[in-house]
Amino acid sequence: MMTRDEYIQSLRELNLQVYFMGEKIDNPVDHPMIRPSLNSVAMSYALAQMDEYKDLMTAKSNITGKTINRFCHIHQSAEDLVKKVKMQRLMGQKTASCFQRCVGMDAFNAVYSTTYDMDKALGTDYFQRFTKWLAMVQDRDLVVDGAMTDPKGDRGRGPSDQEDPDMYLHVVEKRPDGIVVRGAKAHQTGAVNSHEHIIMPTCSMRESDKAYAVCFAIQSDAPGITMIYGRQSCDTRKLEEGNDLDVGNKLFGGHEALVVFDDVFIPNERVFMCEEYEYAGVLVERFAGYHRQSYGGCKVGVGDVLIGATALAADYNGVPKASHIKDKIIEMVHLNETLYACGIACSAEGKPTPSGNYLIDLLLANVCKQNVTRLPYEISRLAEDIAGGIMVTMPAEQDLRHPVLGPIVKKYLSGATGSDTENRMRVLRLIENMTLGTAAVGYRTESMHGAGSPQAQRIMIARQANLEEKKQMAREIARVDTSKDHFVVPQKKK
Repeated sequence: MMTRDEYIQSLRELNLQVYFMGEKIDNPVDHPMIRPSLNSVAMSYALAQMDEYKDLMTAKSNITGKTINRFCHIHQSAEDLVKKVKMQRLMGQKTASCFQRCVGMDAFNAVYSTTYDMDKALGTDYFQRFTKWLAMVQDRDLVVDGAMTDPKGDRGRGPSDQEDPDMYLHVVEKRPDGIVVRGAKAHQTGAVNSHEHIIMPTCSMRESDKAYAVCFAIQSDAPGITMIYGRQSCDTRKLEEGNDLDVGNKLFGGHEALVVFDDVFIPNERVFMCEEYEYAGVLVERFAGYHRQSYGGCKVGVGDVLIGATALAADYNGVPKASHIKDKIIEMVHLNETLYACGIACSAEGKPTPSGNYLIDLLLANVCKQNVTRLPYEISRLAEDIAGGIMVTMPAEQDLRHPVLGPIVKKYLSGATGSDTENRMRVLRLIENMTLGTAAVGYRTESMHGAGSPQAQRIMIARQANLEEKKQMAREIARVDTSKDHFVVPQKKK
């Protein structure tokens, strides 16, 4: 496994094509806007080297038998699934941001079982190709960006019905030695900090969509790949010279990018699906399930930090013992642990697939993510309530450092007797960052849209709810005589 420093050095060796705010970034590793997100990923390497965290951060590869970083692991038991969630909570606690390796890990496990099923049914060799590639990823301890979301264009039309065919990534040419693809993947978490990308279809496909039913792996600096770095709220604070306080979370962060594929060649050994449209929906469903499970860990760890910062804000405001403050913090803990309980539950109920890896309980995973679309918003609201309006109105760090203004700021922004004004400002800026600033992208807003929209989870909950079985339970308890029922199925209104 790589160390933290070895990971950073490995990114320096890549020839990435990255643009931000209209300019090409020749050195993403040291760019002040990007580096905090890189630090978050690097934490996954640092913790894996520490004895006290090795049980969570490492695992034994079922492919090579070697000890590997758990972010590269294929889950072999329900215990593995539980440890995954606990690892993600730990990472969230250590970074208070998105640490970006979850998407690749979830893609590995979804593609693993899906390619196995494809080979058994179709006689393809995708599973062998994939496991060979994954063994390389594990041995080199690489960061892989899992890429599923397409730009989608007109949401009322499917992939092959778009006016512009590039709105969904697709195969434009099939060669004896590989394929050529064109299109883009949007909202790609950690793309610039990744060594490779694993591309998946974004939805169920029809036969007419078969050119869009494609799954493959590609190096991040392959010819034809361009990344356009996304904006975040308050992000340019990172560019301000000498800014230490106003950033809120100076060391860590997350990022997303639009990743464009301009006629990129993919060799056959890295192609894991090509026009097998019947399996696109299977892959999407499994990946979505794994990724919705992930939110029961990562968002909980970030929530732990936000709860801690809120409790500190109450201390600095001089009201830690006020009954309504204590009650609100208790509610924040209750909501946060509810998210965690769902993440653990869907993991503990995991079952083996025919390929041998373990799949979470899909119903509970979708319930987990449905809660994540709501509860972090309430946790954030309570944090903002307790912090007070000063969180978003206090003067800048430059005013605090000013020889004339500084003493005035310290005097009028002071809080509880005996507390330090600067420390109070630091805590308030952290809460601002986590609820409204750059970290909010990876906490609040991503809680809504990450791993699919809220409606996507509700569709899956409806599919997994098994209402007919529940109806039969009720019939038996109520002693219903079904021979007397002659239901007329109502027709949908046009």
